[in-house]
Amino acid sequence: MSRQVNFLFDLDETLLNFHASEKIGLREVVEANGCVFDDELYAFFKARNKELWLELEKGTITREELFKTRFGELLARCGADVSMLDLLKINSDFISAMSRNGVLLEGSRELLARLKDTLPDALIFIVSNGATVNALGRIKSTGLDAYLDGTFISEDLGVNKPSPEFFRIVLDGIGAHKDDCIVVGDSLTSDMKGAKNSGLPSCWFRPTGDIACAVEEYGIDFTADNFEDLYDVLVEWATCNHPVK
Repeated sequence: MSRQVNFLFDLDETLLNFHASEKIGLREVVEANGCVFDDELYAFFKARNKELWLELEKGTITREELFKTRFGELLARCGADVSMLDLLKINSDFISAMSRNGVLLEGSRELLARLKDTLPDALIFIVSNGATVNALGRIKSTGLDAYLDGTFISEDLGVNKPSPEFFRIVLDGIGAHKDDCIVVGDSLTSDMKGAKNSGLPSCWFRPTGDIACAVEEYGIDFTADNFEDLYDVLVEWATCNHPVK
């Protein structure tokens, strides 16, 4: 009998094209509030939203503050009277629009299918920061749910990656040992730092920048430039570290 293998996948920009869904949802809520949506406005939102999520990861703002700030600043930039707007409702509308419009990264569904074929006893989980409705909606709309054995979303857990508490809850939920799980994700500050904080093996997907320095700083075990590389890394990790007893 072989030891259980657990793949802990980040969702956005690892399996799903978050920005494609984000742009669809943002256009819908901006236009619904009487503003003109264009690429310049979207670029502003993306940059500011990234800054705010980093603040959330550090614990310096709350989720509600993030939601209010990103839409307050965005719609003020359009000339809207923000004092008259229900920013949390607008945020909810945005998440709802995104949840209906999941977009796969090319090759992601095929990767999960290949892993299931090659390692039929392996379990695949999502570990993601974000809103539950948004994540689950996009997972279902793209058909990824057919390959998953569970999802762990920060809104449900009440804590965000890279906190060790996030991964403690995940491991308790799975009933697995750290050595039998590997974190796969694109983000250094949430996925790779979270894995390091929690003593979990990790694979940095689609690495950018000074890769060698990042690998050393975050204690990253593997890197993969594309889904073919990622498949090879995960199968090798699973078979080398989890031999049949």
